[in-house]
Amino acid sequence: FWISIQYYVWTRMKLRVLVVDDTSLFRRVIADALALLPDVEVVGTAPNGKIALERVAMLSPDLITLDIEMPEMNGLEVLDALKSRGMECGVVIVSALTLKGGELTIQALERGAFDFITKPTDGDLKTNLSAVSNALAPIVSAYRRRWEIRSILKQATNLNSSVKAMPSSVPLRAEYSPVSKKADLVLIGISTGGPNALAKMLPALPQNFPVPILVVQHMPPLFTKPMAASLAAKCRLHVKEAEEGEAIRPSTVYIAPCGRHMKIASGSSGEIKLIITDDPLENNCRPSVDYLFRSV
Repeated sequence: FWISIQYYVWTRMKLRVLVVDDTSLFRRVIADALALLPDVEVVGTAPNGKIALERVAMLSPDLITLDIEMPEMNGLEVLDALKSRGMECGVVIVSALTLKGGELTIQALERGAFDFITKPTDGDLKTNLSAVSNALAPIVSAYRRRWEIRSILKQATNLNSSVKAMPSSVPLRAEYSPVSKKADLVLIGISTGGPNALAKMLPALPQNFPVPILVVQHMPPLFTKPMAASLAAKCRLHVKEAEEGEAIRPSTVYIAPCGRHMKIASGSSGEIKLIITDDPLENNCRPSVDYLFRSV
């Protein structure tokens, strides 16, 4: 009952957001886009990283939208400073849709950024506002869920004595039976938080991992190749962006190319090969996790 009350209180509070961008136009667009989202309050803006750190200390936001390329201090330097100063707030990177922007964004995600959006490259103010709002909505929603859960867990430390008094008959973990049949593939479908998860999980796998790994990560163009290169530098496995027609091999991680579907098919000599297509979006996504899983 106590936790349910706390959950209700936290879900009614607004998520406090600081907008950081060196361009006044994008500060306005992002702030207006956030204002369209429920239970979000823009508590301030900052034109560069140095001022951003001052305002984080002063305003204590829950979340920051952070331009990756700025004067004074860039986004990566701000992330490092937040960590070194023990400032606990989430970060959503705002990146240019370029190869350099993709590389910097991957580095930011590895430094602990929650997720990212890309800046619109054309269109009028109204169109850009809608695009940014639509991109931010699922990310802010996902971050809010994590924020609420962490807040509840901090409050729940007061319940330690009650937890210790729980009857011993209450099961604390599920039982399962291991599957004895050997797997042929590992499939991973991820979106928000995916690059961070991959950067922690894939380096833990051995060099002789016995089956191929196929990954669908929702990312914009120019971003999956830098992600594959970054993961390859950390892993004992071979990590690459998937290519049309190639046969899949054990100990290799294949990442679906941004903006394209990936599926598998049987080759003429019995091997399993990758097919890369521009088929229609599924659930507003391309690549789509369902598209890959269905082919398997």
